[in-house]
Amino acid sequence: MARLRAPGGCPWDREQTFDTIRKYTLEEAYEVFDAIERRDFPHLAEELGDLLLQVLFYAEMAANEARFTIADVLDHLNRKLVRRHPHVFGEEASRAAGNNANVNADVEGSSAAVLRNWEDIKSAERLHRADPAEVSKLDAVTRALPALAEAAKLGSKAAKSGFDWPHWRDLLPKLSEETEELKAEATAVEQDPANPAQQAKVEAELGDLLFTVVNLGRHLGVDAEMALRGCNLRFRQRFHEMEMASARPLEELAPPELEALWVEAKRKLAASGPAAPEPRP
Repeated sequence: MARLRAPGGCPWDREQTFDTIRKYTLEEAYEVFDAIERRDFPHLAEELGDLLLQVLFYAEMAANEARFTIADVLDHLNRKLVRRHPHVFGEEASRAAGNNANVNADVEGSSAAVLRNWEDIKSAERLHRADPAEVSKLDAVTRALPALAEAAKLGSKAAKSGFDWPHWRDLLPKLSEETEELKAEATAVEQDPANPAQQAKVEAELGDLLFTVVNLGRHLGVDAEMALRGCNLRFRQRFHEMEMASARPLEELAPPELEALWVEAKRKLAASGPAAPEPRP
């Protein structure tokens, strides 16, 4: 990477900045996710290399600007692992690595106790770096997460302070309430389509509805991101089944014909068993 970025190296690599590279970081992370879902381990090794390349790229750009180096990145990681695992490396080593939290290092083989300590240590790190008056418990949930994952973590964090629905059934009336509010705002847009403020209200209400759905999933023990990915896969397979079953292009069919194909595709795929991961193109 140093050679690629050096004078006489690769013109494309030399032109990149933190802003131009970041979109590839997200893309590569999802490629890793996809390979894990498929249990495509040879491809996973390749995708992990691509993800690691992003780390090297950022570190080299930072080194070029005298900000930090890859050694600093690894040092931060090593210190964090020691700091947040007092039950493995010892309380003295954990404190030497910057742990300011009072935790019980005797976790007695409990992963739940490990997670509690991890969160306490992480919270102490944030308090140490910030003005306590400006710190919120929700600051632990990074804005960098995909929106569905962020919503689930926000709900989970708020629940630890007692701010939550008691039972999953209590979210069902909330779903109906948010749906009605969305309908009202969407109807208003139809009456005044040129009003951008009204469209923003529709976006806000749709967000409220999605947030409620995500938290319903959390109460049911369902990861919303995984649920939607599964739904996306089923939609792909059913739509492809419609394409194969139709004697004419789908765009030439009337809505009742499309609905009949959809129903038959669902029936056929349900009869053949659970959806299997798609082969990689």
